[in-house]
Amino acid sequence: MPLFLVDALPSGGEFVLDGEEARHAATVRRTRVGERVMLGDGTGGIARCVVAEVRSGKNPALTLSVERRTSVPPPEPRVTIVQALVKGDRGELAVELATEAGADAIVPWRAARCVARWDDGPRGAKALARWRASARAATKQGRRPWLPEVRDPVDLAGVSDLVRAADAALVLDGEASHGIGDVTLPSSGELVVIVGPEGGITDDERDALVAGGAVPMRLGPSVLRTSTAAAVALGALGALTTRWA
Repeated sequence: MPLFLVDALPSGGEFVLDGEEARHAATVRRTRVGERVMLGDGTGGIARCVVAEVRSGKNPALTLSVERRTSVPPPEPRVTIVQALVKGDRGELAVELATEAGADAIVPWRAARCVARWDDGPRGAKALARWRASARAATKQGRRPWLPEVRDPVDLAGVSDLVRAADAALVLDGEASHGIGDVTLPSSGELVVIVGPEGGITDDERDALVAGGAVPMRLGPSVLRTSTAAAVALGALGALTTRWA
């Protein structure tokens, strides 16, 4: 059952889906009358609907009959992924995989060893827009009730602020002596997971994050690409906490 994202769930028994979501439904998925679809508001609300009418052409629209509405609570603990910038489309892949694996928020990090450099002008805005589009597409693909927020990029000071405000913070570090199973994880609240660039974090970055309360840890015996590390960490956290309960 496909999921389409809307600004707000319908309050009545009928809803007209239009715009880009309707275009995708009518022209790409070729949705037909009688099929069932889901509407999501990205904040836990889901409406299950039946397609009553399909209008194609220049301004496609779907008339939907709402069957029922549900509200899915967010998982606990909430996980924010701090993702170092990645060159090319591997950054979008990192966001896609983290979203599918359940990230609640994603924060781009301008780490010292990042090859990619997002400026504050149009190029940086376009890169951020691509990350946000990847999160939106992955939310729909995974039929997730919650759309992760992709925030504005931060520097080390911004990451340190996130660490100090969190209930717990983990720094993925292949040289760490502790594995993720050795770390005490919170059962609720905010958990920050920090993923460095391909070249790893610097000693100064590690020292600053540890000083703020972050715990260095490794995921396993092999070295993961920065584009896949967050998804693997989220899978482990799903099994080690109540997030998948």
